[in-house]
Amino acid sequence: MAAHEITFEPDDRYNAFLTTCNKAPHGDGKLGGIAVAVKDNISTKGIETTCGSKILKGYIPPYDAHVVDLLKQSGAAIAGKTNMDEFGMGTTTENSSFGPTLNPCDITRVPGGSSGGSAAAIAAGMVRMALGTDTGGSIRCPAAFCGIVGLKPTYGRVSRYGLIAYANSLEQIGPMAQNVSDVSLLMQVIAGHDRRDTTSYNKPYTHIPSPDIKGIKIGIPQEYFGQGVDNNVAEVTKRAIFRLEELGATTVPCSIPSMEYALAAYYVTCTSEASSNLARFDGVRYGPAADTKKSWHDAYREVRESNFGTEVRRRIMLGTFALSSGYYGKYYAKAQVARENIKKDFSRIFSEVDVIAGPTMPTIAFKFGEKSDPLSMYLADILTVPANLAGIPAISVPCGTVEGMPVGLQIMGKPFEDERVVDVACAYEQVVSR
Repeated sequence: MAAHEITFEPDDRYNAFLTTCNKAPHGDGKLGGIAVAVKDNISTKGIETTCGSKILKGYIPPYDAHVVDLLKQSGAAIAGKTNMDEFGMGTTTENSSFGPTLNPCDITRVPGGSSGGSAAAIAAGMVRMALGTDTGGSIRCPAAFCGIVGLKPTYGRVSRYGLIAYANSLEQIGPMAQNVSDVSLLMQVIAGHDRRDTTSYNKPYTHIPSPDIKGIKIGIPQEYFGQGVDNNVAEVTKRAIFRLEELGATTVPCSIPSMEYALAAYYVTCTSEASSNLARFDGVRYGPAADTKKSWHDAYREVRESNFGTEVRRRIMLGTFALSSGYYGKYYAKAQVARENIKKDFSRIFSEVDVIAGPTMPTIAFKFGEKSDPLSMYLADILTVPANLAGIPAISVPCGTVEGMPVGLQIMGKPFEDERVVDVACAYEQVVSR
């Protein structure tokens, strides 16, 4: 079998990588000769995997995640593990225990999160493609802020086996790259059934992107251009949608009334699942060894207090409260009702249109430290979380700039119609590259 020498030139100016791997020859395959970066919450055998947290510093998984197995089988090499908000909890990659990642478009601004390291590595030209994870926008947000392409696949289309869990019912591994074609290529490798993941579907992806979108109906929800969305971002996105109309698509105004509750439903759900998932980081099963001379309660608290960052502790406490006796019905149960209403709204709209389009993020990448309070940070997720709550595919593709910073066009589709959102993104990308 022929071999290719992997070329990979890391650049630590941006703090995109937490770990880098040596160059290595690999065999032929779809990704033969390509170095792929992997977000640091995806297990890699023999390579440190920290989730951007001190509590997992030094942890070396004994196995590869399913997607990493598939990368290796395709002839790719692992370039390294990319920086991220601790356990995926953030929108800026400022919450990493190992320092923030800088945005290659403007190092005074955040790269987005939580897959900020993956996005920055691509935007800086260090790698062609990378794996990210998306729980509430963590692929699409940094893709938009760094001017690259990122796809959150349909929930269950890519195996989550080997992903260190944050919020199981929401998160999805997905491809990030410099262009739509490479995103589609990486998706061909990682999609498909995995018996070790009970949420995995037998839906392989063999699609070659097509720019032909004549006759496609695009829903334009009024909520995606309303309060909280920067006027300049909205204008750039509208111009991008007009270009899609020039290619033969038609637009249909629509509304998602349940979006009023989307952010609350998302944060109650994800923090509740996080409080359960992160309970195992206790100094016994995972994390630095607890002081066995102390009481279990004191030792447990000490390990978590000194090794979890502020945002992780905040979300664990919020989730524990939402699930506690007397509050479960008031918070978690209501959040699931709201989630079902969001799914119903999407189903209703998709009975009339093929895809939905709007801005990926309500603003351009903001300055480091600009959003200091948690609420303003959470509000930045308003346009991305609905796709996670509904489990539908969504892609972000660069569609212009505001103040010299990239703006992302978000295209959402019906469940398991990832191919269609890729085609619409491809059509737009080909228009702007002419």
